[in-house]
Amino acid sequence: MTTEFDYLGLHPQIVQAVAERGYTDPTPIQSEVIPLLLAGTDVIGQAQTGTGKTAAFALPIIDSLPEDRDHIHSLVVAPTRELAMQVARAFHEYGHYSQISVLAIYGGQAYGKQIGRLRRGVDVVVGTPGRLLDLINRNEVDLSRVHTVVLDEADEMLSMGFIEDVEAILSATPETRQTALFSATLPQPIRRLADQYMRSPVSVTIEREQVAVDTIEQRYYLLNEQDKVAGLTRLFESETITRAIVFARTRVATGELANELAQRGYSAETLNGDLSQDARNRVLDRFRNDQVTVLVATDVAARGLDIDDVSHVINFDLPNDPEVYVHRIGRTGRAGKTGIAISLITTKEQWRLRRIEKYIRSQITRTEMPTVEDIMAQREAQLVENMLIWLRRGRCRREREIVDSLIVDGHDPLEIAAAALKLARVEEKQRPIERLSPVEEQRQSRDRHGSRRNERRDRRSHGRRSDARHNTSKSHEQGMVRMTLSAGREQGVRPADVVGTIAYHADIPGRALGAIRIQDQYTLVDVPEQYVAQVLDKDGNYRIGRQKVAVEVAS
Repeated sequence: MTTEFDYLGLHPQIVQAVAERGYTDPTPIQSEVIPLLLAGTDVIGQAQTGTGKTAAFALPIIDSLPEDRDHIHSLVVAPTRELAMQVARAFHEYGHYSQISVLAIYGGQAYGKQIGRLRRGVDVVVGTPGRLLDLINRNEVDLSRVHTVVLDEADEMLSMGFIEDVEAILSATPETRQTALFSATLPQPIRRLADQYMRSPVSVTIEREQVAVDTIEQRYYLLNEQDKVAGLTRLFESETITRAIVFARTRVATGELANELAQRGYSAETLNGDLSQDARNRVLDRFRNDQVTVLVATDVAARGLDIDDVSHVINFDLPNDPEVYVHRIGRTGRAGKTGIAISLITTKEQWRLRRIEKYIRSQITRTEMPTVEDIMAQREAQLVENMLIWLRRGRCRREREIVDSLIVDGHDPLEIAAAALKLARVEEKQRPIERLSPVEEQRQSRDRHGSRRNERRDRRSHGRRSDARHNTSKSHEQGMVRMTLSAGREQGVRPADVVGTIAYHADIPGRALGAIRIQDQYTLVDVPEQYVAQVLDKDGNYRIGRQKVAVEVAS
């Protein structure tokens, strides 16, 4: 059978392996990138998760493998263990007829096993920056003859602090190598990396509107922060969920939320950076095998997850970055199937939702939470459905004997049935329907300019603290907004540190920042109003020395 992959110049055996996986038409990034890589060109591919970028670089690498191979031919650098394992699996599947040898190396796995495989020889190494650099320094990974290097999810490696490791790895490869860089976004540090290490790269950009979200039903619920768990449990009762991934902002939050759900009788486990690789694999296996219905995860821990039939993605905490939102919801509605993406937001997060809608060029539907009456009706309908199933099966012989015995003892058949249903509903007491407090919505002007003013006001109010130490919370300079950094004089903060970390991570000109006031435990800095959202979006990335620093609007 001829497929569109036949026209990309790939070896027939590779096309056959792709066809056996059910793929006949290349995605846009595959159509553009594969011929370029086959021609030996350096490529910068800007595309979101779920666009098929793994095959876009894996297929040309497999195609370019020489017959006589006695060294590492290609290297793929990935930000996380899960993504490294997923990419390695893809190489194995696409290289089914090419006798390709692939090794995934990452932290959390014994050195001996990885070193043994390396010494026996492998064609393609897929690894995380830290373990790769470690093995390079031990002289166990020789990249002196590498033909192709791929940097996968480069922006994620930047946000995780791996960029210096990546540069060290590239320095260990020959200048004649072919380099491919894939990234959802291209912040300035990534562009600088490309300028330094790539040779006349061709840029391939898959436009945002090509990111498929049309198979995903998107809606949001407005709640008070303290009611989010209660709202989530109501949704679990009213939705038909096969597998759900719930995203929380921090590792601590994932553990707390999973415990809250387990106490309410829901099958939930965590996926975060605290897990060892073995524990992580066991959790994912239970999720794939339907032993666990709900996975509560952080963004970093969920990178590279390759799990089919996820019916729901739920944003318990809305992400700061619209692109992260797209990454998250892309884990449902795959392979032509439909999916549901739900966001639980507070009134203070509405401006973030507006930014996401603008980014995806689509409106997310606001929906009202199921009421107590709705949940009770749902429970009763499910109970009746289960009863009808057993009545149709007619497999209640022993139970019928018990009923006959009770009737002989003088009990009314209807009362017996009612008592049986009562017993069947005992477990519902473990799932009380928690009350939701009324949401006080902010009044917003309907006109366009008024809406923008309110969004700016919401941004300024994000994360405010009532501490009296912020009595100089407003900038005296017109057009500037005063922001707070959670470190000061006692932590060794200097003005250059403040300018450096904000300018670098938020990708704004350092000269644009205004007055800086360093106090004992915190620092105040004036930021131009047009950059405030940009600065807030990168909160969590800021560091001064080795210390993480939180940034928020002063109050």
